[in-house]
Amino acid sequence: MNRLLKNLGLYLIFIVLVISMVNTFFSPQEGIKVSQRLSFSSFLNAVESGLVKEVIIEENLVKGVMKDGTVFTVNIVNDPSLPQMLAKKGIKVDVEPPVKTPWWAQFFSSLFPTLLLIGAWIFILYHMQGGGGKVMSFGKSRAKLFLDNRPRVTFRDVAGIDEAKEELREVIDYLKNPKKYQRMGARVPKGILLLGPPGTGKTLLARAVAGEAEVPFFSVSGSDFVEMFVGVGAARVRDLFDQARRHAPCIIFIDEIDAVGRHRGAGLGGGHDEREQTLNQLLVEMDGFDINQGIILIAATNRPDILDPALLRPGRFDRHIVVDKPDLKGREEILKVHARDKPIAPDVDLKVIARRTPGFVGADLANLVNEAALLAARRNKDKITMEEFEEAIDRVLAGPERKSRLISEKEKRIIAYHEAGHALVAKMLPGVDPVHRISIIPRGHAALGYTLQLPTEDRYLTTKTELLNRIAVLLGGRVAEKIVFGDVTTGAQNDLERATAIAREMICEYGMSERLGPLTLGKKHRQIFLGKDIVEDRNYSEEVAYAIDQEIRQLIDKCYSIAEKIIVENMDKLERLAKTLLEREVLEGDEIDKIIEGANWGETKEVSPLGEKKETTIEKELLKHPNIFPKPA
Repeated sequence: MNRLLKNLGLYLIFIVLVISMVNTFFSPQEGIKVSQRLSFSSFLNAVESGLVKEVIIEENLVKGVMKDGTVFTVNIVNDPSLPQMLAKKGIKVDVEPPVKTPWWAQFFSSLFPTLLLIGAWIFILYHMQGGGGKVMSFGKSRAKLFLDNRPRVTFRDVAGIDEAKEELREVIDYLKNPKKYQRMGARVPKGILLLGPPGTGKTLLARAVAGEAEVPFFSVSGSDFVEMFVGVGAARVRDLFDQARRHAPCIIFIDEIDAVGRHRGAGLGGGHDEREQTLNQLLVEMDGFDINQGIILIAATNRPDILDPALLRPGRFDRHIVVDKPDLKGREEILKVHARDKPIAPDVDLKVIARRTPGFVGADLANLVNEAALLAARRNKDKITMEEFEEAIDRVLAGPERKSRLISEKEKRIIAYHEAGHALVAKMLPGVDPVHRISIIPRGHAALGYTLQLPTEDRYLTTKTELLNRIAVLLGGRVAEKIVFGDVTTGAQNDLERATAIAREMICEYGMSERLGPLTLGKKHRQIFLGKDIVEDRNYSEEVAYAIDQEIRQLIDKCYSIAEKIIVENMDKLERLAKTLLEREVLEGDEIDKIIEGANWGETKEVSPLGEKKETTIEKELLKHPNIFPKPA
């Protein structure tokens, strides 16, 4: 209510100023309406000719009306005899007494334009600063101070990042019991930098620190420092640390610090801009001549590669904590946290959901649980079942179902054989992630169908054989289209793009080419000013570039031949998969296994990706290409 009254008052002041300006500069004088200005000689001629009807004399100005109704004005000198002369000519004369303006009115009228400009300037700045009494407070920090109103989030609400929690528990313990560490001569880290991909829980972790710590907590975003006015960012940094010193010991949290901590000199023009002044002041405050006792700075970013080196050195950000994507166990713990206050049905197995969501971060899992809750509410259910979680995963991975998209029977048949080709090659090749689901229901922007493979465990290393198998699986859809219909479609565009990318990485980054050897070809670096743009330096000759293209082409061709061989030898299985998929539209992993088991499945045995296996029909075909699947010694 107070803010509304302030806004209304400001608008009223502005309106009064505008009206006053209009009245002062643009309103005509009261009395006779002015339409024509005459020279003094013309005025005397008109008087002599008897054309003037009446006049009003105001010191050095005569206003009058001709007999024909013309209104005029004349500038004159102060002549006392003029009224008598006009009266003798039969003209109606009225003399206005001189108006003496007070000195204060003259002073105000001369000062009015300046006051008007100042008022307009304050009005504009008020709204630029967001109102609320922030006018003329550019250099004040926008950090929120939490004392008794700390966030209620605690470490109990943070899961899947136990190592990061332990690192921060040490800092909180130091603030609560400083003598315990001072006896050992230990010094608490001045700055802690939380690094990790978006959505992994960096900000949530900082909120948990605020909830656990019993000291003042300042929270601010990196973008709150930088303003359009030069010097404002540095002033806000100084004000923030001044407030922190008054409340020491305390914690300062800066979210998205890359907004002010970007590498200096990275711009295309001059280097000393407002952002760099802000960064310089932050560097001085963190480790300058004025040593901050009891102030711990926590910052978060997902772009550590663009931060200035001076910001990352010991003495400023002493400790770097990586908040990475959670593993299988971490995902299960995160799901438990988000499902804690929701009605979950007994059939929901969070371990299965965690295994189905590799690569998901905390934000993705929170969105997944929320989507499942929305679906259950939409269906008027009392509890969230496994069905809602399964559909929510599909929505997050591939987008919502496009029920309005009408697909002809011909295209639907092509999509079914395409996805069945992916699934069949994935089932027949060794060391491939098992197929969890096939669907030909359109989803998202461009997905007409998908084949979902899920790893049985988290992997941190990938063998050459596994990469080649992935290429063959990606090519399985295009191969199935070619064999069954004798033609190809645009549906394999994304598959070809991913297969080519894997092949290029194998040769240029992983050194998996027999011809070129264990070399890394090409050096990638990011342009800091241009954000995510990646520039690759070609540190090899044209001959090597030609050899790389040949290797990629040879690799893709051989994997294509292997996928083609598998599909040709198992056409009955492909037909059964595709026809069942056309009837059901969605097939789960166990249903896919039952469909495939109807064929001669017994002669292909489980194989190791490293090659210790008994040669079967498929394996003999794979071993015909020693460059791809080298036979063990």
